[in-house]
Amino acid sequence: MTNTEMTFENKRLVGIVAVIFFLLLLPVAARFPWSGFDFFAAAILLFGTGLAVELALRLVTKMWARVAVCGVILLTLFVVWAELAVGLFGTRFAGS
Repeated sequence: MTNTEMTFENKRLVGIVAVIFFLLLLPVAARFPWSGFDFFAAAILLFGTGLAVELALRLVTKMWARVAVCGVILLTLFVVWAELAVGLFGTRFAGS
């Protein structure tokens, strides 16, 4: 791996963290009644998703496979987020 490739990958990771930071500012700007735990859970979900996408982009070489893997990762995020927010499946982790 060349030095240029490493720099680009690090910039992408910094970009992912920056996007997560700005996404977490949205509930503050909209004055949603989130608790500290809500922000913590959202940060963990978003950061974990960002890292999983970054890992997929680094390891998977074929474009169609990258799209498929990233799509599954994002779909998983949306299903877990919906379950935590409104109880999509009615598990004990469902929101009130």
